[in-house]
Amino acid sequence: MSAVFPWATARLPKDYNYLAPDSSEIRLLPEANGGGLCHCTLPPGKVSQAMYYKTVEEIWYFISGQGQVWRKLGDKEAIIDVESSICLTIPTGTHFQFCNTGNSPLCFIITTMPKWPGAQEAVPTDGYWSS
Repeated sequence: MSAVFPWATARLPKDYNYLAPDSSEIRLLPEANGGGLCHCTLPPGKVSQAMYYKTVEEIWYFISGQGQVWRKLGDKEAIIDVESSICLTIPTGTHFQFCNTGNSPLCFIITTMPKWPGAQEAVPTDGYWSS
């Protein structure tokens, strides 16, 4: 007899579930009522498509690799170096782009709040780097 539990357990998928609108590889992890979690990978030498989100916000926690993240909101703009143990936020409406500057995959965990509503959420925009 199988039981239905009010919690989820998952192992990181070997293969990505889909390519994000920004061109990164997304591996899905569990969701909760208030948001979702996923693992993002950008291969060496790659630059993401610049985007902004209409309604969600995100927290990114980098776990491996090296890269840079560009963020712009209104008249505020910054580029930061990222590597394992760096954590940052992407507030709603922030234009962002990221690139892998290392020789191994750039990997990070993303918390999206509220849950990701679908591909129509991400809006392509002009970025800092050519993608």
